[in-house]
Amino acid sequence: MKPPILIIITSTIILGTTIVLFSSHWLMIWIGFEMNMLAIIPILMKKFNPRAMEASTKYFLTQATASMLLMLGIIINLLHSGHWTISMIPNPIASTVITIALAMKLGLSPFHFWVPEVTQGISLSSGMILLTWQKIAPLSVLYQISPSINPNLLMAMAATSVLVGGWGGLNQTQLRKILAYSSIAHMGWMAAIMVYNPTLMILNLTIYIMMTLGTFMLFMYNLSTTTLSLSHTWNKSPLIASLILALMLSLGGLPPLSGFIPKWMVIQELTKNDMIIMPMFMAITALLNLYFYMRLTYATALTMFPSANNMKMKWQFESMKKMIFLPPLIVASTMLLPLTPMLSIMN
Repeated sequence: MKPPILIIITSTIILGTTIVLFSSHWLMIWIGFEMNMLAIIPILMKKFNPRAMEASTKYFLTQATASMLLMLGIIINLLHSGHWTISMIPNPIASTVITIALAMKLGLSPFHFWVPEVTQGISLSSGMILLTWQKIAPLSVLYQISPSINPNLLMAMAATSVLVGGWGGLNQTQLRKILAYSSIAHMGWMAAIMVYNPTLMILNLTIYIMMTLGTFMLFMYNLSTTTLSLSHTWNKSPLIASLILALMLSLGGLPPLSGFIPKWMVIQELTKNDMIIMPMFMAITALLNLYFYMRLTYATALTMFPSANNMKMKWQFESMKKMIFLPPLIVASTMLLPLTPMLSIMN
């Protein structure tokens, strides 16, 4: 893709999300979503091949259906309230339809089927944008309408998302699919806390984006897309392998790493609201995520590929890619736990 075209498309994606973030008018929000969706498709098809084309088509069909449902919810709300402003949604049908549309855009269960398929069919850089930037706009709208959302609907979707995210990643050997299922599980954690403490959802999203960006950047640096290619890392660059190990465990939510903060605070907040079964269920299903991250960690750092390190000829070329933000991202994704008291005060 030529640089001017890439700049135009990227700026349209950023503008679409920004319009959604700063609008208080439903029509402008819908327009922002449409701009974002139409601009992201060329990015998904950047490395043009049949798989990328199939993934982009699946993404387009799902997002177009979600946009149609969103407009339906907006019109029902307009008929009952008489205004386009984002505020309390008095009609429960409008609230439900809008929540379902945003859940489809996020990839919450039971509308999660497109996430692993689309992520697997596209390049690592496009997958990184899909699983981080594309989550910001729908979550910002959910944040704004959180007082009007049906809590039972959202908790049901959150519980199934956490379960699907843990269960679906167990047999995967493709790293992009594993990160897609991880995204579904993290979206479940964010949806669970949305009604009770929306600010905590923003903290959860921030830490999730930092961890996912760091993981994708390490995979891009290594050119790793499968567990097998990841197992070659230790011989070539032990430091990178150790960093992948730490980031994987952080994504799984293992203390004392940063990924434990949102899980700890979500469980605490749900318990404060007299919910015992839901946080317990979510904590148990989080162990499934931790299991497949531990398996990846084992494949990365605890298996030695059968070739000696003291050879004169390198059996694999060194990566020449520049990853500017990688060091701060890795530090933030693993060492934020001591800041938890400050973060809890902010919430």
